[in-house]
Amino acid sequence: MRLASFQITNFRSINDSGLIDSTQQITAVLGRNDSGKSNLLRALHSLNPAEGLAELSPIKDFPRHRRLEECTGETPVVFARWSLDESEQAELAGILPRAAGVRHVTAARGYAAARRAGLEGLNALSLDVSDIKGKVRKIVPAVKAAAEKVAEEAKATLEQEADTFDAAMIMSPDYIKWSAGAVKAAQALRKALAAAGAELSDKQEQMLAELEDMALSISNDTPALARAQAWVLEKLPRFIYVDEYPALPGRQNIAEYLGRQGWGQLTLAQQSFGKLCKVAGLDPQQLQDLLEKNDQATRNQLANRAGSVVTAEVRRLWKDRALKVRFNLDGQYLDTLVSDPNGAYEVEVNLDERSRGFQWFFSFYIAFFADTKGGRAEDAVLLLDEPGLHLHPHSQADLLAHFEKDFGNQIIYTTHSPFMVPAHRLDSVRTASLGETSGTTVSNAAEGDERTLFPLKAALALSRLGSEPVEVEAAKAVAVKAEPTKPAAARTVTAEGVKPVRAAKPVEVMPAAVAAPAEAVAEQVEPG
Repeated sequence: MRLASFQITNFRSINDSGLIDSTQQITAVLGRNDSGKSNLLRALHSLNPAEGLAELSPIKDFPRHRRLEECTGETPVVFARWSLDESEQAELAGILPRAAGVRHVTAARGYAAARRAGLEGLNALSLDVSDIKGKVRKIVPAVKAAAEKVAEEAKATLEQEADTFDAAMIMSPDYIKWSAGAVKAAQALRKALAAAGAELSDKQEQMLAELEDMALSISNDTPALARAQAWVLEKLPRFIYVDEYPALPGRQNIAEYLGRQGWGQLTLAQQSFGKLCKVAGLDPQQLQDLLEKNDQATRNQLANRAGSVVTAEVRRLWKDRALKVRFNLDGQYLDTLVSDPNGAYEVEVNLDERSRGFQWFFSFYIAFFADTKGGRAEDAVLLLDEPGLHLHPHSQADLLAHFEKDFGNQIIYTTHSPFMVPAHRLDSVRTASLGETSGTTVSNAAEGDERTLFPLKAALALSRLGSEPVEVEAAKAVAVKAEPTKPAAARTVTAEGVKPVRAAKPVEVMPAAVAAPAEAVAEQVEPG
């Protein structure tokens, strides 16, 4: 099940976001500070949080420029549309046969801790009324004819049941109510026939059975529909919302970790340590057992192997330097040490002493690798608020590549950094704007004011540095690099590529920073 689109209403700065397309594996939401980007993610997260569904707070979450009495438990907040794969479509049709053509389902919530599901394209309940009438016209006379051949007492009962059956089979607009009465009347007629010892012909018996089955299928539709809706809500992927990444201390007490794990009282830092062990292939209990056996050689071998595993991944993902990670066991303590083998001096320092950017990257890698490989975030939709804020611009670009290459999860993230904009995939970029009366709205095209579009303009300019001028059709942004005396021909940049501009148009010149080196552009981005 994949998130195809969503819409947020009546939440903080958002009156109505509009329907936001999220069919891509990665969706980037661009916007200036305080434009409501975070509110989008927080509201979407509330639809199916890993922590469990909870009520929303009208006082805290309902738009503050509106009267509080407007908000009820039914006030809509999140609407999400999901696409089903073939196996899910078959599973749903097995629960509710008339859902055989359903390809998309919906889920929504309001302020109450309740959700509702919908089946898009569900076949309507339908009955062949003329066929039903035709069968009834043949069955009722046949029953009354059979009643003439039985005892007087049984005859009266049989004729009465035939009349009841005839009346019950008259169609009403409420199919569900009709089906309940029709099933009851058909079963009573069959019971009366058996009690009287009367028989219908094989063809008449078949028609009676078909009418009963038809009514039963309608009668059973209501619980089947309820089961199908429950299935949708049960199958919804979890949402994992992250704005701050948990710290991963460079020194951990293994004995204390095991003790608190047994009590179910791990701190956030210790939970991060557990994820580190999972990624590195270390078993804290095994390390503690080996310590008690005084088998330091085996402990060191395990630590060295774990360091090699993590080093290989860090070097693949962290391109700033070819850093080396080593785990050092000091009694019941485990230290995470990082060094630069290619530096002038290969000095090992504790993870706690590395740059804030590297600490962020390392904790991000550990947490999400552990969670998305059989952990709580496997198959979840990841909602990342300003990821990589403390990273160097080049490392931000590496992080974006990491999202695309190493995650099977859908990722929706917010940013105002040019280096976190997927310039090669403009169809995955959305822009958020804040209007004085409209509140936060999101465009599926690149639209907005100068500050909203700056990251996109800069990203496209950086991707085209050294080439011809470009006009960004979607964002109406142009990066110019041409001789003053002879302007070069403009090009239109779309998701499909670069196209010539047919008609001459005024050229909007990008700020000087756009033509400067990448680092210079980064300095002009708004602070987090």
